[in-house]
Amino acid sequence: MENQEELKLAPASSRYSRRSNSLIAVASGKGGVGKTWFSITLAHALSGLRQKTLLFDGDLGLANIDIQLGLMVPHDLGSVVSGAKTLNQIVHHYDKGRFDVIAGRSGSAGLASMPIGRLQILGEDLSLLSASYHKVILDMGAGVEKPIRILSGMSGKIIVLCTDEPTSLTDAYAFIKIMTLQYPKAEINIVVNQANSLREGQRTYDTLLKACRNFLKISPELLGIIRRDTRVRDAIRNQTSLISRYPTSEAASDVIAIARKLVENG
Repeated sequence: MENQEELKLAPASSRYSRRSNSLIAVASGKGGVGKTWFSITLAHALSGLRQKTLLFDGDLGLANIDIQLGLMVPHDLGSVVSGAKTLNQIVHHYDKGRFDVIAGRSGSAGLASMPIGRLQILGEDLSLLSASYHKVILDMGAGVEKPIRILSGMSGKIIVLCTDEPTSLTDAYAFIKIMTLQYPKAEINIVVNQANSLREGQRTYDTLLKACRNFLKISPELLGIIRRDTRVRDAIRNQTSLISRYPTSEAASDVIAIARKLVENG
């Protein structure tokens, strides 16, 4: 990863100058916070609100959306990178959730280390495809590597998912700091996952907000709090969406509330 000075001094031509408002990147800074589960549930919630939705597996190298949903897709992102297929040719419809999916390619170091030029072409194709949807959810990988920064930077909104664990908060802050340096106009929102209560979730957000205000001079908005729910693990174990299996569960209700907010805010 480049150091922060290199990020700060990167020429404008190396950044995305055009963002798509329909693109929503979901990032975390670290793994294990429920990012893929949240992306799947958010896509399902948006489709339930009559939003034509595409879920893009942007975890290049460790893709798992198709695994969590039990999908057997004929083609994935690897076919696009190799030039065998175009992006719109690998779109798969997930019938149970009534949303579309572009699956990634697990275990491919070539995808994770894709040159900037190829990443920009992929981003441009994704931006064009997004014109056919109300919302496109990008499930980004953990960390702050180049593919994550570029694809997140072209999004109209970046959702940073975190939990109350100190390492999660530290890594979420590091991600926000680097994205703010490289993309000063990025719209960053916070979602607190696995909160023991709404009050505890608010405290977690306040901790992250204080650091952002003190050191970055920014105030990312709280988009929502998702309460800890044992039925989430059951849904993942059964390779289905939480909204399909437990539509009235607390976690499902919390994600639906976040989806409503996204729709209301355009």
